[in-house]
This record gives sequence, structure tokens and C-alpha cells, in this order.
Amino acid sequence: MLNGKTIILGVTGGIAVYKAVELLRLYVKAGADVHVVMTKNAQQFVTPLTFQTLSGNSVHTDLFNLAQEQEIGHISLADRADLFVVAPATANFIGKVAHGLADDLLSTSVMATKAPVLLVPAMNVNMFENPIYQRNQDQLRADGYRMMDPVVGALACGWEGKGKMPDPSDIFDETAQFLVPGDFCGTRILITAGPTRENIDPVRYISNYSSGKMGYAVARQARRRGAQVTLISGPVQLTPPEGVRLVKVSSADEMYRAVMQHASESDVIVKAAAVADFRAAHCAQHKMKKGQSDELTLTLTKNRDILAELGQIKDAQILVGFAAETEDLVANAALKLRNKNLDMIVANDVTDPGAGFDVDTNVVKFLYADGSIDSLSQRSKDAVADELLDRIVSLRKGD
Repeated sequence: MLNGKTIILGVTGGIAVYKAVELLRLYVKAGADVHVVMTKNAQQFVTPLTFQTLSGNSVHTDLFNLAQEQEIGHISLADRADLFVVAPATANFIGKVAHGLADDLLSTSVMATKAPVLLVPAMNVNMFENPIYQRNQDQLRADGYRMMDPVVGALACGWEGKGKMPDPSDIFDETAQFLVPGDFCGTRILITAGPTRENIDPVRYISNYSSGKMGYAVARQARRRGAQVTLISGPVQLTPPEGVRLVKVSSADEMYRAVMQHASESDVIVKAAAVADFRAAHCAQHKMKKGQSDELTLTLTKNRDILAELGQIKDAQILVGFAAETEDLVANAALKLRNKNLDMIVANDVTDPGAGFDVDTNVVKFLYADGSIDSLSQRSKDAVADELLDRIVSLRKGD
């Protein structure tokens, strides 16, 4: 999602430097070209070799080392950046930038760049609350710098409070607001994800192997591209993306009611959940005992078909379904596409090791109402989600 983007990652001296290593890994994984600038104090925590190995680029440390650049170092870095990120940013560094001081490679590069700058503070809670620091932070915001708030938690110094550097995944999401196309700004998108559970008795249920990872990836990428996202999720072990409205459900009936409540307010609906087709006709009030019989007969009854009902009532909305199949992938997906009046369906063979349940990759085919088909080779679910959103953009434009 960050292919072709150049990020300058500034790293200042603090215990949170180890989180910058993970942040770099996320940037590289997303396809960005990352150049790291480290202050002298940052090198006391993590060596430049670590960042060089992960980025594939030389690490910049010295204001006057012209051997690394044919041009003046800080000007070259400033000019090539699509985005400058400083994480962690110490109180000292923030104070210097707020007062226009530039006495090392990182501060001079930040001063010289025309690119957006994202500062991610990390420090002791007393330093963060110091009125001098707060004035510096307010000044930088007034000058157009984007700043993430630190989070509350146990600090390395032993104090508890606000000052921890945010999780690298949250910083990555903030970065995406600068670099990812905002082609979903103003778009309301409803996404379902995960399995449903149909109770048999108070301790047993019918369900499936869906992890929710694909639906959550669509929600995450849609939010990064500016959408207002409502995520209706069955029971999963996943952290919802930042900025997404989460509606938790358990059964197919609960998902039906939640979807119908929010459908009319949505411009795009992506039904990625694996909703149970059947439920127990009668749910026992108490735990069922196995008794003496070697067999148990369980009577099932059909659940309402959420996707089919959405297809009947949709107007100008884009409606996308998913088809998880084990045989005749294209034929079965095409039938579902037609019968449920979808604009597009995303089909995958769950027997494929790279496309099954609870894995981080997928191999899919996009089938359209006009009969055309696009195929994607194996890639991450985030990448598949981006490809799906690209196609939704085209459908909305009528391409």
C-alpha cells in the first residue's frame, strides 16, 4: 500500500527506540522506501546496523559526513521525503524544532523539508506534563506539524502515566493518513467479519473456522483510505482497527439485525462474515446430557439469508459478497453473485493453504455482475483488501 513512497524515519534517544525497529518493519512490508536518520543518543539504544539491515538503506547519523551523499546530506534527505516521521521524539528534540534549532542531521533535515512531518513523542509523564513541553507541543501544532499523543501506561522509568510511545501499528495507521489515497473520504462503508455462533445449549454451539482476518483487513484499509467504517463482527480474537465503529454480535440473528439497522446509512456494503446457514431448531435451556444413547439427533432450521435480502433492497449501494468454496470455485461463486444480486463477489478456495481460514494471506478471484473475472495470486490479506477497494472505486465510477 506504500509502494513508491519514501519515508524518512527519524529516531531520537529513548528506551522506545526498540518500537521504531518494528515500525520500520511495517513500513518496509508495506512497500515503502525508508531512510533512517539516528541521533547520537539513539545509537546508545539500538545500533544503526539493525535499521540498515531492515531498511536495505544506509543509516544517516552525521551532519558532516558527505561520503554518503553526492549532495548536502540534510537537503538531500529533506527533498526526497514524501513524509518525515520522528519516532520516538524526545522532549529535547521537540523543544529544538519548536524553537528553530538545528544542530544535528535530524533537526536540520526536519527544518529543511517541505514534506509533512509526523512527530511521535515518548517521555516520562512529568516531562510530558511540564508546561514548557506543552507550550513547545502547542507551538509545533500551530506551525502545521502533526503530533500523536503518547499513551498511558507503565513507563520504563518506573512511573505510571501518559508518556508511552504508541504501538507501531497505530503509528503506521497515522502514517497512512498522509500517504494512502483518500479516495474513500466521505464514503460510509459497512463491513461484516468473522463467524457466528448458533447455540445448541448454554455451553455448546455450531460455528465455523472463520478468523475474521479478511473482514478486519478490509475495515482497516478502508479506514486508512478515509472511509467512515462500521464493522459488524462475530466473535474473533482480533483488535479492531483504530477509528472504526465496532458492533459486536454472536449469532446469525444478531448479525442480521445489526446489518439491517446500518445498511440504509451505508454507501458500500462488504459482507465478509461467515454466517451460519443453519441454527438449532430448539436451544436447550440447560446443558444437554449424553445419556445412554450412542447417537444424538439435532434438528436444524435455516437462518435468514442476510446477503440475499440486501440484494433485494439495495438501491445505489455497492454490494460485495464473499464465497468460501471447496470445489467448483468459479461456478459456485457466479451462481451466488447472480442469485443474490451482487455487484461483485470475492471467491477463494479454502482448501488452498495460502487462502484458507485463519491465515494471513489469501488467493482470490473477483467476479463481477457483467461476467468478467479478475484473479489475484497469493498475497497478504491487507493487500487483497486494497485490491478489493480499488475495484469498488471503479464500480462506483462506472468503469
